[in-house]
Amino acid sequence: MSRRSRSPEHLPRPQKRQKLDNLTSESFKNGVFLAPMVRSGALPTRLFALKHGATMVWSPEIVDKAILHSKREVDPVTGVVSYNGVSRAIFTTHPIEKPHLIYQIGSANPELAVQAARTVMQDVSGIDLNCGCPKPFSTHSGMGAALLTDPDTLCAILTALRKAMPEEITVSAKIRLLPSQEETLKLVERICGTGISCLTVHCRTRNMRDREKAMVERLREIVEFVEGLGKGIAVVENGDCQGWEDAKRVRTVTGAHSVMIARAAEANPTCFSDKPLVDLDKTLVPSYFRLSKYLDNYWGLTKFCVAQFKGDRVNTKKADSTKIRQTLSQSKGYDAMTDYVGEWTGEDEMKQIIDAIETDPPRLRRMYLPASASVSASASTNGAVTKPVLANENSAAATVFSLEDDAAYATPQSTQNPEPPSSGAPFLPKDFQSKDPLPPKADPLTPTPTVSV
Repeated sequence: MSRRSRSPEHLPRPQKRQKLDNLTSESFKNGVFLAPMVRSGALPTRLFALKHGATMVWSPEIVDKAILHSKREVDPVTGVVSYNGVSRAIFTTHPIEKPHLIYQIGSANPELAVQAARTVMQDVSGIDLNCGCPKPFSTHSGMGAALLTDPDTLCAILTALRKAMPEEITVSAKIRLLPSQEETLKLVERICGTGISCLTVHCRTRNMRDREKAMVERLREIVEFVEGLGKGIAVVENGDCQGWEDAKRVRTVTGAHSVMIARAAEANPTCFSDKPLVDLDKTLVPSYFRLSKYLDNYWGLTKFCVAQFKGDRVNTKKADSTKIRQTLSQSKGYDAMTDYVGEWTGEDEMKQIIDAIETDPPRLRRMYLPASASVSASASTNGAVTKPVLANENSAAATVFSLEDDAAYATPQSTQNPEPPSSGAPFLPKDFQSKDPLPPKADPLTPTPTVSV
């Protein structure tokens, strides 16, 4: 029997891939996350976010009925997992992001939510319930922010998910503030009793638009309330965080265990890095096009995402950027961008992302604040809460908020819900056979991941 030849001594042994444990409540602490964003949270965006420092990423909200009427297919070349409808994919993912991926469900029915979660659980690490979307297409069906005023249904869904999901799959929820702090705390207490691992709080009310300043001053009391329950649940802040460095400020002010970024990440998916990319038209956009084409990302979705990119310009001129945007607006496919992109080396882009994620696992990237940065908000008397002062702030600039000050905790006046977008969920042909019995078809207003919210 011949012996196996020895490997040359000058060749180092390949580094073993670091094994990650299943998610727990602790996994949601000391992190900076990519928020669930319909359309903007596409697979290429999530992958670039992970490459550039995001601890975990959320999928766009997918309505329960939409995913139940889809067919799971795996691309043998790229490894992309697609849940396809009639015309295009409803949800796409890649195995490299699974340990860091939370799948968000839009639902108003415990049974449908469980069926939807079971459909995708093999490809994700956690299930999140959307309880904060204020769009009429969601709230008219009792989903999203409508659940905030229907706590029985909200908690029934979370309880059903936790009971049905295996232990290694976490269950979490994302809510908005209610008009009063007392109402919010009552709701939070009920939610925390359902067995969730993480609660994300968007620091705006249902009627507030994104351009209105998030009421982050209300979150510290919620964080301390949740910690007082003794369940170890992580509280994540969402609203007005601009990136990794700004997340330190947000955590210091709010006491939140982690921070979730939406609009800043939509504008620059590399904002999770302490040194985000600049001159995006040169440093990010060409790579984004190459990766998107390689992954067969729907062109309209890629076009939308790139159109949202806005970063600092250092070595590029506004005129050059404008020219690129004009070309993009007139293009009808990837080939129209060839002169700008150059060679379509999407496979190389994917290899770089995989190497970055395997070498430096995103879930191990943590933001640990110094003890001095965590300032108690309950040091003052008479129910007053003192805002923590950062190291670079003048102590005299500290702002005092009174819990009994109605102006500080009331919904700003003259706010309206955003206009509803168009919608329409795709369905498979009638002869398609699913492993599980399908629920009745959704009404025409069920949204798909291509709807902008």
